[in-house]
Amino acid sequence: MKRSIDKAAVLGAGVMGAAIAAHLANVGIPTYLLDIVPGELTPEEEKKGLTLESPQVRNKLAVNAKQQLVKTKPAPFYVSENADLLTPGNFEDHMNYLGECDLIIEVVVERLDIKQKLFKQVENHRKPGSIVASNTSGLSINAMCEGLTPDFKQHFLGAHFFNPPRYMRLLEIIPAEDTLPEIVDFMYRFGEQVLGKGIVVCKDTPNFVANRIGVYGMCATINSMAAYGLSVEEVDALTGRVMCRPKSASFRTLDMVGLDVLVHVAQNVYKAAIDPQEKEVFKTPAFLQKMLDNKWLGDKTKQGFYKKVKTEKGKEILGLDYDTMEYRPRQKPQFASLQAAKQAGTPVRQMQALLDGKDKGAQFAWDVLSKTIVYAAHLLGEIADDIQSIDDAMKWGFNWDLGPFEIWDALGVKNVADRLRAEGGKIPKVVEDLLAEGHSSFYTKQEGIRHVFKPDSKGTAQERVPAGAIFLSPLKEQGKVIKKNSGASLIDIGDGVLCLEFHSKANSIGDDIVSMINYAVKEVENNWEGLVIGNYGTHFSVGANLFLILMEAEDDEWDEVEILIDEFQKANMRLKYCKKPVIAAPHGMAVGGGCEVCLHSHRVNACGETYMGLVEVGVGLIPGGGGTKELALRAQELETPSSQVKIGGTNTIQPMVNRAFENIAMAKVATSGPEAVKFGLMRELDRVTTNRDLVIGDAKRFILELAAQNFTPPKPTTFKAPGKAGYAAIELGVQTLLWGKQISKHDALIAKKLAYILTGGGVTPGTAVTEQDLLELEKETFLSLLGEPKTLDRIRHMLKTNKPLRN
Repeated sequence: MKRSIDKAAVLGAGVMGAAIAAHLANVGIPTYLLDIVPGELTPEEEKKGLTLESPQVRNKLAVNAKQQLVKTKPAPFYVSENADLLTPGNFEDHMNYLGECDLIIEVVVERLDIKQKLFKQVENHRKPGSIVASNTSGLSINAMCEGLTPDFKQHFLGAHFFNPPRYMRLLEIIPAEDTLPEIVDFMYRFGEQVLGKGIVVCKDTPNFVANRIGVYGMCATINSMAAYGLSVEEVDALTGRVMCRPKSASFRTLDMVGLDVLVHVAQNVYKAAIDPQEKEVFKTPAFLQKMLDNKWLGDKTKQGFYKKVKTEKGKEILGLDYDTMEYRPRQKPQFASLQAAKQAGTPVRQMQALLDGKDKGAQFAWDVLSKTIVYAAHLLGEIADDIQSIDDAMKWGFNWDLGPFEIWDALGVKNVADRLRAEGGKIPKVVEDLLAEGHSSFYTKQEGIRHVFKPDSKGTAQERVPAGAIFLSPLKEQGKVIKKNSGASLIDIGDGVLCLEFHSKANSIGDDIVSMINYAVKEVENNWEGLVIGNYGTHFSVGANLFLILMEAEDDEWDEVEILIDEFQKANMRLKYCKKPVIAAPHGMAVGGGCEVCLHSHRVNACGETYMGLVEVGVGLIPGGGGTKELALRAQELETPSSQVKIGGTNTIQPMVNRAFENIAMAKVATSGPEAVKFGLMRELDRVTTNRDLVIGDAKRFILELAAQNFTPPKPTTFKAPGKAGYAAIELGVQTLLWGKQISKHDALIAKKLAYILTGGGVTPGTAVTEQDLLELEKETFLSLLGEPKTLDRIRHMLKTNKPLRN
């Protein structure tokens, strides 16, 4: 039987349950969102004459949760319209809905008795064969399904999402003793291919994998902080990027998560632990208990380890002195080891330099890190069967750069083992086995592909990757590079398809990337089936190389700037009219010039987490690589009889042009692939892939589909310009904002110049304007704005602060 999830239900409409339901909606699954019936009326409900039997009262928890989802930032939905796929209800009136569902996810309070009681209700209403999952963060999966029918047990498992579910990559799958293997396999594929998650299969042990290790590391950090007499600021400085962890480090992260959550999860292990030493680590220190009693839980109660206050100088963030339990101004850490680490280069080198130090900060860092990676190694086999699962869980669930075993490798397994022995520490069995077999690291490369040590066989096996994924690094090591320069590489990704990879700093676009675009188009047209433009950088591309543009402008090298613009425009036009299919595969930020590359590609296969927009106004410019031209043409594409208005007796596309103007003038950025479609930056025929690792592979398959359909490039078109009348309409709106002091004079100047391009450059309404006409207008406007002192100030400010300047 081919299984699919066509409808789902989420039981529990709290923050986590509602967000899981939202992500199911993101992938197109209609979902019921159910919660308890309130036990009493609010004063407002009593005034309205409502009773506990009124539907709006009985369903209000789920209804309110759905409404809150649309307001929440960062947005749980790809687009707000996805809320229409959620149907609110309650546990008393609507459990019959479960009979329609293929997947039921429980997300109620973390109490075993409440979950068991709910699952008995679920058993009475679910259809045979439907999958039931608990989102518990650490309770026993087997205990939850005790006493239920064989069919229920066979289709029951844990499915632990991390918060927020849309953005956090990890999904832990925890089979119960009776869960059918095919159900585990299906949920693995569904989570990976449909929900876009990184899947780790865990054993049914307290807190599973990521929370077991992550919370141990946090508890060890807190205990060592007290032992070494460090402040919370010092600990955060020592446990952030210099330890290959997120910038939020330890206590800033804990304030975001909530101290109550940490203590609750820690107590799961504390109660279950047999080893006295392990139990002691998870014990709640007295000062943490005092914080709990005071409700100093972090961001949700406005104070935790840090507290934001208003002073005469503005807002100030205070740090907690856990000895006095008072807040005081933050203290700047002063460790020689920390300063040395910051000069060491990459995060891995910074970590190595930090641990090589001799001061108290270095000793603390080694104490915490060594305890954590040793603990993880001891747990191998207990919480998960293989090394990669533990590493993946920590990278995906806690945003570590390296998993515990990758840290062993980065520091040198033998070096760490020798240091531990010298300190009288116990070496984990898996480390002893690795070294005894003559291996020096847990991971090795063979023909560019990572292999991982398998303790059971004492050999290695190829690292797991999602089915259909294409990674560029192994291909480059295998000699698949056709051509490369400092900013880009052209790589053979198989089946006659090439991939153009950007690899400049932040993938900013300079003449090296433009040169490679030109070469790629010619090469593909002559010898290949098609071209994918994609990479595995943090972002697809942040746009043009602003530093280069600023230097040329400050040196009055206007001819050079004009050449840069002209060449980028020509390269994008070559992409657009390439005789073979070109598909952009963006992820992360695809803004400015990065967005313009996507706009000129024949199709786009974007990651769900793609942030796309034309943001040049933020630095006092307009899109100059053909982006303005493309949005004008797309306004025409989207033309419908209802979108036309008459100006001067002629039907025009003014409403669609107005939308294009707003997108550029307001530097709007779509915050997902689907929202990029909504903004007109992607087309309905374009595609979205939820899993980041599958984007390039899916784009390649898209290429082959188009090639099999005898692809032909688009034909040159003209733009029926709204002309002078259309310009006047936009100008009036701009002038009104200026009069109302909602924009600056420089904003108004940029906006009017942008409107001039989008309406055809002062022509009669309805005049057919060519693409080249629009490109010339773009170039002329770009150059004129670059000559404005206030634009140069904006560029300098952006390069210095990474924030826009309003002047």
